[in-house]
Amino acid sequence: MRALMAGIAALALTATPATAQEPSATPTVEEQIGGGGRPVGASWARSPVIAENGMAATAHPLATQVALDILKAGGNAVDAAIAANAALGLMEPTGNGIGGDLYAIIYDPETDKLHGINGSGRSPKGQTLEQLLEKLDGADALPPVGPLPVTIPGTVDAWFAMHAKFGKLSMAENLAPTVRYARDGHPIAPVIGMYLDRALRAYTARREVYPFEFDNAIKVWFADGDAPNAGEIFRNPDLADTLETIGREGRDAFYDGALTQVMVDYLQAQGSAFTRDDFANHTSDWVEPACAEYKNGYELCELPPNGQGFAALQMVNILKNIDLSQWERGSPEALHYMVEAKRLAYADVARFYADTDFAPFPEELLTEEYGRERFALIDPDKATPEVGPGEPKLEGEGDTTYLTVVDGDGLMVSLIQSNYRGMGGGLVAPGTGFMFQDRGELFSLDPAHPNAYAPGKRPFHTIIPAFVKKDGKPWMTLGLMGGGMQPQGHVQILVNIVDYGMNLQEAGDAARFNHDGGRQPTEPLEGPTADPLGTLYVEPGIPADTIERLRAMGHKVEVIDNGIMFGGYQAIARDPETGVLTGATEMRKDGQASGY
Repeated sequence: MRALMAGIAALALTATPATAQEPSATPTVEEQIGGGGRPVGASWARSPVIAENGMAATAHPLATQVALDILKAGGNAVDAAIAANAALGLMEPTGNGIGGDLYAIIYDPETDKLHGINGSGRSPKGQTLEQLLEKLDGADALPPVGPLPVTIPGTVDAWFAMHAKFGKLSMAENLAPTVRYARDGHPIAPVIGMYLDRALRAYTARREVYPFEFDNAIKVWFADGDAPNAGEIFRNPDLADTLETIGREGRDAFYDGALTQVMVDYLQAQGSAFTRDDFANHTSDWVEPACAEYKNGYELCELPPNGQGFAALQMVNILKNIDLSQWERGSPEALHYMVEAKRLAYADVARFYADTDFAPFPEELLTEEYGRERFALIDPDKATPEVGPGEPKLEGEGDTTYLTVVDGDGLMVSLIQSNYRGMGGGLVAPGTGFMFQDRGELFSLDPAHPNAYAPGKRPFHTIIPAFVKKDGKPWMTLGLMGGGMQPQGHVQILVNIVDYGMNLQEAGDAARFNHDGGRQPTEPLEGPTADPLGTLYVEPGIPADTIERLRAMGHKVEVIDNGIMFGGYQAIARDPETGVLTGATEMRKDGQASGY
């Protein structure tokens, strides 16, 4: 069975790191000519966006404009974030949609407080681990497609929870721009077009291994047998109807109405154990963000498990014990310490991170003392062949979207949303226009594991929004999408700003690394892990001599030149004295930061 799963992983094009392309007979543009210069800042970055009255940064320019239109119409940052998220579900279906989950950190200037919301869904309450194992018929992991990895879509409930607490405009007003775009059409963006083609090829390959219903998805996105190309007008009238109904009838239209019955009937016909009660009883949870001070007054704030955000805080507590700025940013020393800190933090992720309703989080993992203990395990001269978790007292690659909105009053929203692998598990209920997520793939099947599958439980989650305080005051919203890339990406952005003085745009455009491997939250607690050292993937901007020295230190390094596995970054900083906003977005995506 392990051999079968390995073969399936090889087919999962959207989950397998892309390798550098072979040289072609015709030189690429990059081979023919280099980039231009700049009068200020790094030559490989553009200017951050600066405005005063409101700002949005999303993975699609039209979604950014939707957010700004909502702000100008009298909505606040929460209204605009909901509107932008709905637009991205239509315009970037490869990264998110209302069939998935949502997390957000919201800073409320009226109370001077950070609020966290966990909008992730749970497994069927009527299905035990034993019943699930019987359906898996000997497989040692949940599949990436079909009915078994589906969990309740949490996004719509999270929208309404956020709106009830902070919103100003009606939900119908917030969803109306996307309803119009879904009916009238919008042109496909270049990177999203590439991801749609990639998704179609991946699902086609998976259907040869796992039979699952995909005809409904084909009707929505691939009706002519191919993926829509960049610039092609795309429409999704089914999604328009769904969103219009939600805006008109409210949260229960999705979780306890006629649409609910359509979803439940379809899922059950595919072999799912979900019932209407599972949908009706779903709730989002308001949670308390935790923060860890790095240095120079900067604090990184993240949400608690079932997500992996606290891994970034663990990395911060490890790295604060060394002054990275003594070396150049692209040096082997700086990268070595960051990679080893990541590996140590993720060993704990694989062992302890899970739904806290079922497995309490060991708070000791976030202490500075524990960070010092873990830092002491780093050998400055070589990579440790295998790192294990700590002993406190008592990863899969995902496709995700991150967006952020800040309004003129200082309400700040850091929001991330995803269907997990690819566009989700391939299943689309008739007439709905969205795909169900496959987040349940991240459950462990080891009953002793904190992340073991159980009825009514949330799986380990990869998507994490972030927030940064400066000298105790709210300063920056931050997100960097992409499976296990996210915590290490958050830390790399923070290091770029704090240790190396980069502005928000430079911090995101700079070459990144993505360490992949080590023990995973889906693996059994006991026994060997498949890849203890893992692989250090780096972008071409990392110097060649640094790569060779890292290899000499024992790291397994590969250079990847297409940007796919290094995430998608957005950020907005607010000057606490003037209220001036500075925004940045990801060059590796289609997105845009804009303000007014």
